[in-house]
Amino acid sequence: MGIFGSFLAIITLLLLLTSPVAGSPVEPLPPILKQGMAGEEVAHLQSKLLELGFYTDAVDGKFGTQTRLAVMHFQQATGIEPDGVVGTLTWQALREYHEQPELSRSGGNERKGQQIAAFATRYLGTPYAWSGQTPGGFDCSGFIVYVLEHFGITVPRTADEQFAVGQWVSRTELKPGDLVFFSTYAPGPSHVGIYLGGDLFIHASSAAGEVTVTSMKKEYYVARYLGARRLLK
Repeated sequence: MGIFGSFLAIITLLLLLTSPVAGSPVEPLPPILKQGMAGEEVAHLQSKLLELGFYTDAVDGKFGTQTRLAVMHFQQATGIEPDGVVGTLTWQALREYHEQPELSRSGGNERKGQQIAAFATRYLGTPYAWSGQTPGGFDCSGFIVYVLEHFGITVPRTADEQFAVGQWVSRTELKPGDLVFFSTYAPGPSHVGIYLGGDLFIHASSAAGEVTVTSMKKEYYVARYLGARRLLK
């Protein structure tokens, strides 16, 4: 056969071994999903996140802010860069997490923090109301009182009092559910929000006139950041 013939035979054999068998199903790559998209795949994603406790809103097939935040919480819980984009790694983690229900039902503090953050996003768009602490209207500390009460956690009514409870957390160690404090209209801790992950926090903002999500990197808040407290031991 000769050297060339032997080499050709080996290459042919390798091609046969590595080629898919005719008629065998080839699993398609999962779609990349991100904010602004819509459709059945988004609804499937929302259903998965709802089942695992990371998503609390309607399964409507629309990839909006709350879906993105839920994805980020899930990514943080599974060690994936929390960018809010659902790629191959996130789809794989969703499948594996689903196959390990003991993880999804964990009662750990990190999991509880994610639940607090997810619950808080239900109230996006709720009007700001001075001294308010109901879904009819919140001020910043009233929003904290209301959200934490849902989880059986009692905190003082005002931001400066809330700043005195819990455990101090450094900026680099923030986790979803931590309280973040700022000095805004008055010296000392005069504004508070709930950290969501990905350098985002949710708060009742008098400037926005509603409960909104803001970046921790926004210049206004960077200059006024005081610190964070963790209430989950």
